[in-house]
Parts: sequence; structure tokens; C-alpha cells
Amino acid sequence: MSDSSHFNNRIKTTGEILKKIGWIDEFKGLWQGSLRLSPQVLSRLKQSVLITSSGASTRIEGSKLDDEEVARLLRGLQTQPPIGRDEQEVAGYADLLGRIFDNYKTFKLTEGQILQFHEIELHFSEKDTAHKGKYKMKDNKVIMKKENGVEIVLFEPTPPWLVKKEMDDVLFWTNEELDKGQLHPLMITANFIFEFLAIHPFSDGNGRLSRALTNLLMLKTGYSYIPYVSMEEIIEERRPDYYLSLRATQNNHKT
Repeated sequence: MSDSSHFNNRIKTTGEILKKIGWIDEFKGLWQGSLRLSPQVLSRLKQSVLITSSGASTRIEGSKLDDEEVARLLRGLQTQPPIGRDEQEVAGYADLLGRIFDNYKTFKLTEGQILQFHEIELHFSEKDTAHKGKYKMKDNKVIMKKENGVEIVLFEPTPPWLVKKEMDDVLFWTNEELDKGQLHPLMITANFIFEFLAIHPFSDGNGRLSRALTNLLMLKTGYSYIPYVSMEEIIEERRPDYYLSLRATQNNHKT
């Protein structure tokens, strides 16, 4: 059995957190109980979100493609492969997110599934051929690139030799807690993503994969509106706060 009991000790609920969870769950109830849209409208919404989310998730990490360019790229993928890093990352993320939207009920949160997701995410990326679908073999630092090009080190993640153990631990804990149903699923999801980013298990693509996994976990725990609202766009709009929060939480990791 994996050593995962310490995760529970890290979870702290406050009145503010519970209030925000209440807002999210209220919208979840409204969506499930009163919103009736035709399949055609939902399909168009989902396609729009795929474009918006793929653009936003990659722009968070430095891509320059706007949503119109993303839409043109995705429309032409069957005849024109993506060229250059920005296009390759957008195409990979769109492929992965589309699969999650369509097949989340059959996906399980396992090491094998996450490795497969990583391979899909980097499928088009020529520079990542050697390590896609594999845990990192070298240390990697998490950096934030400012608008002027200056890079700031946010934190130093788990060393490669500990990655598998720490991933096994957090996967065991997450699945066990979701099965128990005692903690709110949003708290479980948040802690899983926190740990995933602290480990930073792959050489590249961790941030994008963390956002794809957030979509998966929210869908699997009943937040069925996720394919129709771009979480990635919300993060992009709050990018400085996102990185500041990431830095603050990771500085306290393992404490």
C-alpha cells in the first residue's frame, strides 16, 4: 500500500473555500436541472471550447497563436500537419482534450492512462519524440516567462528518481478518497493537481497536462458542463494570479 495518509493532513477548509465550492456546486445544479440545449447547440459549444481552451492552455506557457489561428489550424489538420512548436502544442492539446470530453467515462486515473495522455499531448511535437509518454530522466525547474522575456524560477520539483513513487502515492490517495466520498471532490481534485505540479513528472507538458487532468476529474465527479465552459480561458485571464498562487503553494510543498 502506498504511503498517502499525509495528503489528508494538508487539506484545510476555510469559510471562503467552502463558499466558493458552494457557488460552483450551485451552477452545477442549475446546469443539470434546468438547462436544456439541443445536441446541435451543445456540439457547437464544445467545438468552440476546444478552440478556446487549446489556445488559452498553450498561450499560458508562451504560445503566440490567437483563437482565430487555432481554429484555422484545427480545421486544416487532416490535410496540413502542424508546423512549429506553437502549432504542434495546440494540435496535441486539442486532440487530448477532445478525447477527454468524449470518453471521460471510460478513462481511469492511473499511471498508464496519464502516460498515454502525455503521449497524445506531445504526439505532434518533434522536439519531444524521445520522452513523450515517459517520466522525466533529468531535473527540471518550473519557470515563468515574463512579457519582456525574462524567466523567473518558481520552484524546483521532485527529482527523477522519486517521481514514480510520488506519483503512485498521489494516484492511490486520489482514487481512494474519490471512492470513499468523504472529502468534497473539488478538494480532492485540487490536491491532486497541486501534487502533480509539485512532482512535475515529465520533461515537458506538465502544465498543459495538469489542466487536461482537471477537466477529466471534474467531468468524472459530475461537473458535466466542463466541455461547454473554458476553464483554460479563465486561468489565462488570471495568469499572474495563477503563477503567484502556484509559487506560494509549491514553496510549502512537503512541509
